[in-house]
Amino acid sequence: MAEGSKKKLLFLLNDAPFFITHRLSVGMAARDAGWEVHVAVPFEAKAVARIEAEGLVHHDVPLARGGTNPLAELKLLHSYWRLMGDLKPDLVHAVTMKPGAYGGAVARLRGVPGLVVAVTGLGFLFLRDTLKTRILRKIVLGLYGFGLHHKNARAVFQNPDDEALFHLHGLIGKTPVHMIKGCGVDLEDFAVAPEPAGKPVVTFPARLIGDKGIREFIEAAKQCRDAGLDATFRLVGRTDADNPTDIGEETVRGWEADGLVEWQGFSDDMPAVFRDCHIVCLPSYREGLPRTLIEATACGRAIVTTDVPGCREIVRDGENGLLVPARDGAATAAAITKLVNDTGLRQKMANKGRAIAESEFSVQKFVTDSLAVYNEIS
Repeated sequence: MAEGSKKKLLFLLNDAPFFITHRLSVGMAARDAGWEVHVAVPFEAKAVARIEAEGLVHHDVPLARGGTNPLAELKLLHSYWRLMGDLKPDLVHAVTMKPGAYGGAVARLRGVPGLVVAVTGLGFLFLRDTLKTRILRKIVLGLYGFGLHHKNARAVFQNPDDEALFHLHGLIGKTPVHMIKGCGVDLEDFAVAPEPAGKPVVTFPARLIGDKGIREFIEAAKQCRDAGLDATFRLVGRTDADNPTDIGEETVRGWEADGLVEWQGFSDDMPAVFRDCHIVCLPSYREGLPRTLIEATACGRAIVTTDVPGCREIVRDGENGLLVPARDGAATAAAITKLVNDTGLRQKMANKGRAIAESEFSVQKFVTDSLAVYNEIS
């Protein structure tokens, strides 16, 4: 690198809106620290416009998050190979599964000086045990392991369960590990607001896919309705055709027609979503560290979620929410009923949740911790 020129940081992610919500803060901080920041994600007009407005450079890559077509996967690998060859980044920061596995491997082969692989959740490959998922899991873990044996790599995890799994499979070796919990939230944007007047609203704020526990949420809504509980159940999120467990719009419209839920669709104003509800429910099967739960607890909302990796790192059972077993609609319904019927308990959980968010999940802490990893490498 020529004297006086900027170091190049290349982010690899699977989704441009995800970069905006989960890594833009770090990209901007790196830019302000003197890095030339590049972002390789599939094109999405609104998010790419924001990326470029902040002075970051966008590179379009052909990535289908849930795709398994061998030719498409080879095309993605080739795109990463060509991009790193042309750009010659000083540091690659790969986030989410395909960028982490494929991008990390390519970065090692290309001799990129530094590599950060952020494991943000392990998805459907680790929630199902079919012949196909076993084969794909072996390939993905092999690529992860190859990349993480880069001589100047760092592994970043959001919860101890994912780190333990990588150690179990021998993927990390001597690579230094950092635990950075979530991606932080702006505590001013996600401020505490009083509960709205009227009937209690229970909100499911996530993609409408099976692995997020949408069926259990619907089962809980049915049981609560049949028991006469006076509450509104609301979905805030989009369907996701790229995910193998996508519910599909037709099914969601059927739930609406049956009077089980209101479907608000995708929202880019999550503070307003939380202001307009009383309880947040995410009965997910496994997570990295779900941002929506961090946002909800920052906004002072009681939470019902599952006792699984990622979710239990945010919710302390009985303190800022209630933990239930995964895949258990009845337990989810019982927890929701308890919170709907106890305003005082919800307020107690709101106060504790905000304190947790302030001490553990501020965006400033996330940015500081992330830049510290960069500085350790460079």
